[in-house]
Amino acid sequence: MPITQLVEFLDREKVRYVTINHSKAYTAQEIAAAAHVPGKELAKPVMVKVDGEMVMAVVPASHQIDLQALAEVAGAESAELATEEEFETLFPDSELGAMPPFGNLYDLPVFVDRTLEEDEEIAFSAGSHTQLVRLRYDDYKRLVSPRLGSFGRKEP
Repeated sequence: MPITQLVEFLDREKVRYVTINHSKAYTAQEIAAAAHVPGKELAKPVMVKVDGEMVMAVVPASHQIDLQALAEVAGAESAELATEEEFETLFPDSELGAMPPFGNLYDLPVFVDRTLEEDEEIAFSAGSHTQLVRLRYDDYKRLVSPRLGSFGRKEP
């Protein structure tokens, strides 16, 4: 969802936020550095197939997904990373790989790693590789109603 639609949604929900423009970046760690946001505060959505169904798993940029742990949190037998080809059409209003962590707006279940709760605010890509939105984690949690669990592990 381009920044305009995301901002309109947040405004309708009366959420306070800031937008951050940054130089073009593609990986979560590059985005965090370009926008001067700590990696642990940048919410990184990762598309995963859980028992064959597409879900959005959100971890800090400084973490990777432990697929086995995610499967356990989801009460599923399997979890595997989705390929870009499998999810590129799910977010027609976002640049590939820059979708915001609002899977609920696309009828996708959302799982959030508990480490994101440790900070008062989170930031995330806003549908493009040059813009972020920063808001209170409690507002994000209220808008998305994600399933929480421990399935992220710090990258080496």
